[in-house]
Amino acid sequence: MAKTRTSEKAVKPNIFMRIGLFIKQIIDELRKVVTPTSKELFFWALAVFIFVLFLMALVTGMDFGLGKLTLWIFG
Repeated sequence: MAKTRTSEKAVKPNIFMRIGLFIKQIIDELRKVVTPTSKELFFWALAVFIFVLFLMALVTGMDFGLGKLTLWIFG
């Protein structure tokens, strides 16, 4: 005999219990967050700024070089 699917299906909590569980999980995750010190924040921001400047210089150099190459090829 085949089993019915309704007996195998887990009972789902109502919408308000699910929302409450979701908010509880958010609060639990936020408690795990470690905020950086001002010194750490400064140095991370500096590292990002330097990296962005490096990428800007790289893209500018590639744009200039490929532009010159295109002008040289197609005159």
